[in-house]
Amino acid sequence: MGKISKAAKALSPSALTALGQLGTNIREARTRRGMTQVELATRASTNHVTLKKLEQGQPSVGLGVLVQVLDILGLVNDLPLLANPDTDSVGKSLQDLKRPQRVRSSSKKQDALDF
Repeated sequence: MGKISKAAKALSPSALTALGQLGTNIREARTRRGMTQVELATRASTNHVTLKKLEQGQPSVGLGVLVQVLDILGLVNDLPLLANPDTDSVGKSLQDLKRPQRVRSSSKKQDALDF
């Protein structure tokens, strides 16, 4: 087995698993389109070694390369689904816990609105 990069050491096991799955998904999308690594890398303005690392789920690959590859594969529109606040159940729960139980109206505001 090769050296583990600093980027890989910094990630949790679940993050590494997610990157591995992302790489596998990109490889499958590329092969379904009948593209070689060299073809896709050339279109993405990178080299086949970087694309190979992306398909292996290595965390050292730049975000820009990932987005460009997704765009070429026609999958870039799925990107906004990541970290979507509408589907962040943990964040929503924490936000709800921080909301005050009761809210008092300001008497000054009431007087200003009284016609």
